[in-house]
Amino acid sequence: MGSETKKAVMRRLTAVAILLVLIIMTGVLWWQRGLAPANPNDKSSVIFVVNNGEGVREIANRLMAEKLINDPIVFFLYTRLSGVDKQLQAGDFRISRSMSASEIASSLTHGMLDIWVTIPEGQRADEIAQTLKEKMPKYEDSWKTVLEENEGYLFPDTYLIPREADINTILSLFKGNFEKKYESVKGTKTTALSDQQTIILASLIEREAKFASDRPLVASVIMNRLNDGMALQIDATVQYALGYQPEAKTWWKKDLTMDDLKIASNYNTYENTGLPPTPISNPGLSAIEAALKPANTNYVYYVSDSKGHLHFSATLEGHNQNIKSYL
Repeated sequence: MGSETKKAVMRRLTAVAILLVLIIMTGVLWWQRGLAPANPNDKSSVIFVVNNGEGVREIANRLMAEKLINDPIVFFLYTRLSGVDKQLQAGDFRISRSMSASEIASSLTHGMLDIWVTIPEGQRADEIAQTLKEKMPKYEDSWKTVLEENEGYLFPDTYLIPREADINTILSLFKGNFEKKYESVKGTKTTALSDQQTIILASLIEREAKFASDRPLVASVIMNRLNDGMALQIDATVQYALGYQPEAKTWWKKDLTMDDLKIASNYNTYENTGLPPTPISNPGLSAIEAALKPANTNYVYYVSDSKGHLHFSATLEGHNQNIKSYL
């Protein structure tokens, strides 16, 4: 290789090295700028809300839109590389533009002002108490009794609850939501049931019917049985009476035995006629609407198939046939 060729190769290598150094330096500067505070001189606090189920990309883009960080890509990469992305929590947080992106990311893993709490449809008060115990820093064992006393009126929904909330504040949120939703639909009522009886009925429907289309039909079965003086024979009421099952770790025993169906309890609708004395769960709006306006049928039986769809019958013969067909 001639000297001129060697010099040309060296020039190219030098140029490549310089380019690589420039790229690395640019990358380092970009990374440092992305992590730096958006405004070191702005010490004021901002309330930033992380929504339930929101991903890191969405969080980063909103932080950028609110001028709390310099670069959403750097924020995203930092959380992924550091593992912070797996620790981010839903809630609202007090942060500042004088904080670095890494400090903001860390703050979104703790120090919430409010906490997102989701109450699924059909849970009993005891299950809701367990959720609050896991989520709320100020939880006390006495909360469970208060929740049990308000069974049926703890409306299922997702709530943003103040971190320091006591049970009275939480109960006000739950019941206030219930009253608002119930008032919006109670004008559709076609039964002679009282409001309390309607919610008891809705709590039964919620536990018995997995699909919304089945709920007015379940309501009709229960109403027909009540009108005919028949025992309701609803498994969910027995499950409620049995309470927590330590081995299965559930409040709703799956496979009931004949002995279970004979449990001495006012909630046992195999042994007692009429509605149970209180709701057995906290129903959602669909179940409440079905209780207010049951379908007009002559059904008095139903059976569930393997997928949770219900099959109805007006006669014991038809019911037995459904059992053969679907169980």
